[in-house]
Amino acid sequence: MTTPEPLTLFTADGVRIDAGHLPGDRARCFVVVHGFTCSWRQDRLRDIAAGLHRHGGVIAFDLRGHGRSSGRSTVGDREVLDVAAAVAAARRRGYARVVVIGFSLGGAVAVRHAALHGGADAVVAVSAPARWYYRDTVPMRRVHWVIERRAGRLAVRLARGTRVAPQGWNPVPEAPHEVVGRIAPAPLLIVHGDADAFFPLEHAEQLYGAASEPRELWVEKDFGHAEVAVTPDLLARIGTWAATH
Repeated sequence: MTTPEPLTLFTADGVRIDAGHLPGDRARCFVVVHGFTCSWRQDRLRDIAAGLHRHGGVIAFDLRGHGRSSGRSTVGDREVLDVAAAVAAARRRGYARVVVIGFSLGGAVAVRHAALHGGADAVVAVSAPARWYYRDTVPMRRVHWVIERRAGRLAVRLARGTRVAPQGWNPVPEAPHEVVGRIAPAPLLIVHGDADAFFPLEHAEQLYGAASEPRELWVEKDFGHAEVAVTPDLLARIGTWAATH
C-alpha cells in the first residue's frame, strides 16, 4: 500500500487537523470523512482510501476530537469546517474536481458542508442520518448515552480516544435533510444498506426526497453500516460514478 503524505491542516476556527494524502490523477480527489469514533489511520479507513485511490487522489483526515486532531467533537456541527480545510488542501494541490465522501456521521457532515459552504464538485453520503436525535435503534441509544452523559464521554475517550464536547448544541445545527436541497447543482449520491442496524432505510429516503437533481439513491442489499460494511465492489462503483458525474 502507498504510504500517505502526512498533512497538518487548520480550520477556520483554529482546530488542528491530522490528515494524509495519497497523490493521484489530478482530474479528481476524494476527501474521505469518517464516522463517529473512527480515524483515517485505522486499517478499515486505510483500505477505503486505497480503493478510492484507483480513481484519483485521496485526502483522508481525522475529524476534530478524533485521533490525532485537536479540539472536541461537536457531533456534526462545526465539523463542516474540518471538511472545508481538507477540500481547500485538495484545491491547493491542483485537483480539478473534489468529491467528498462521508460515512455515517461523516456522511451527515459531507451533506452539511456541501450545502452550507459549497466547494465540493460531488458528494457521496454512505449510511448517513437524515435527522438528529434518532433513538429508535439500540446502537443509536448507546451513541446518545456516549454523547449526552459524562460517564459516556469518559468511556468513549478511554476506549476510542474520541473527545466529545460536553456542552452540547446551542443552537441546534440544521439537520442534513433540512439543507440537502442546497447541494445542487453538484451531484449527490446516497448509499444505504437494507441491513443497517443504526439508521434504517427511511433516513436515506428522507435525504433523497429532500435533495434536488442531480441525485441518486443506491439501496445495497444485505449491506450493514458505514465503513465496516463497505466492499471493494462498492468502492469501485463509487469511483466510476465519480468519474462520470
